[in-house]
Amino acid sequence: MSSPIVVMGVSGSGKSTVGAALAQRLRVPFADADDFHPPANVAKMSSGEPLDDDDRYPWLEAIGEWLAAHPGGGVMSCSALKRKYRDQLREHCGEIEFVHLYGSTEVIGKRQASRPGHFMPPSLLASQFKTLEPLEPDERGVTIDVDQNIDGIVDSYVDGTDQAAP
Repeated sequence: MSSPIVVMGVSGSGKSTVGAALAQRLRVPFADADDFHPPANVAKMSSGEPLDDDDRYPWLEAIGEWLAAHPGGGVMSCSALKRKYRDQLREHCGEIEFVHLYGSTEVIGKRQASRPGHFMPPSLLASQFKTLEPLEPDERGVTIDVDQNIDGIVDSYVDGTDQAAP
């Protein structure tokens, strides 16, 4: 048995795509945190306004409940940008492995531009990078450079290589 995995990073880093591929490789359930946002959060982000901690709290609670329901393994894509958000998830399920997908603003910006119609507009990318608190040494997880193909990212995690430090 393994613990749940949270694939984290800024919007456009590939969390959903990598998370789904990783779950398939590991043969465990996958969920996308975007599906847990209440309509008010989606409307706020769609209008170009970043979420605040009050907006995020119930969303993170729902994600934490999903993680707790999958103690034997599951993959969740979730930005988890701040340490306190990751701590909130750990309150539900203490043993979580984080996979931080990291890339430069240029790489992530190009990825965001290639996905028209997503509720998170590219204009919020700067706020995402400003909010991001990389994994700390006492947090269980790895950081992987996203400037490679999906199979390479999944292989990096499965092989246990920590590729990039932000």
